[in-house]
Amino acid sequence: MYNDTKLEAEIAAIDLMGPEPSDEHSRELYYIGRLRTLIADRSAEAGRKLTACTVTFGCQMNARDSEKLIGILVASGFEPVETEEADFVIFNTCTVRDNADQRTFGRLGRISHLKKKNPYMKVAICGCMMQEKGNVDKVRKSYPFVDLIFGTHNIYRFAQYLWEVYSTDRKATHIWEKTDRIVENLPIERKYPYKSGINIMFGCDNFCSYCIVPYVRGRERSRDPREILRETENLAADGVREIMLLGQNVNSYGKGLENPISFAELLNEVCKVPMT
Repeated sequence: MYNDTKLEAEIAAIDLMGPEPSDEHSRELYYIGRLRTLIADRSAEAGRKLTACTVTFGCQMNARDSEKLIGILVASGFEPVETEEADFVIFNTCTVRDNADQRTFGRLGRISHLKKKNPYMKVAICGCMMQEKGNVDKVRKSYPFVDLIFGTHNIYRFAQYLWEVYSTDRKATHIWEKTDRIVENLPIERKYPYKSGINIMFGCDNFCSYCIVPYVRGRERSRDPREILRETENLAADGVREIMLLGQNVNSYGKGLENPISFAELLNEVCKVPMT
């Protein structure tokens, strides 16, 4: 379960009744803090704790993104469950192949029946599929019960979008064409206690004729190696024994950093982190 002492201290230091902070990290914590009261009220009304489920399609990058999504949901007051009969269900989509698109649409069609039975249920869809306008238009037209739509570039605004949907009970769509930001230290709820992925970069600059990745994931952006090593150290201290470094094109890692570092050099530093 979610338990991050540092994040809790940061949330406690934020004036939740004041204006939203200007930096992205504090902004997310601000909305997580505000959501807690709102979700607690909804849970009291329902007579049970509201539940949340992530449904993940595609690659390990998406799996890691889903751990961030469920981390934000748990930090906001939801109880994580594995069933789509939850009060909040989010589909994290893949669009590398048409089959992935069709699987998502099929699951959306089935979940509409669940939502009719649960007045507290909300449905969201995010990920690579939603970076294609045709798919967004199809969801809005054919699946009008979907409450929240956003893409790959603004996952770190998820808590803010949750607040928007729950505080207004209106539908919301937020699709960004691009971003140059990487927001660190979001809450994460790991699926496995013994293994984890670590994002080291996002996007790709190759634009191969057969590949959609640069269009849905954006241009290459590398994380600061100090943040990667900090995350590695925290995972190792928490008992993780298997770590996978994730990126669309890891061989290009570090080229755009202020102090460039190669993927090989990063691997060497990661391997120095002791296991407890």
